[in-house]
Amino acid sequence: MNIRPLYDRIVVKRIEEQETKRNGLFIPDSAQEKPQEGEVLAIGHGKRMEDGTLVPLDVKVGDRILFGKYSGNETKLAGTEYIIMREDEVFAVLDASAKK
Repeated sequence: MNIRPLYDRIVVKRIEEQETKRNGLFIPDSAQEKPQEGEVLAIGHGKRMEDGTLVPLDVKVGDRILFGKYSGNETKLAGTEYIIMREDEVFAVLDASAKK
């Protein structure tokens, strides 16, 4: 299934954290916070300005991004959870060289 967001919206898939244990204790899924990092899967064509011009988005497909805890709208398609949000809800794009 392909998703094509409109205008300045992007489709993001959360990147799940690998850590399930802290200080020797296992943390159940229900007690863990949702990660605020994700990968951009699809982007819209850009933001339409008041004068009618279309400004392209800064994020690209494949970018790893940081976003707010309550950003966007969560949706589930074909058993996979996605977040659809506006580009202005993105806090930062993570540099590939900055990965752990």
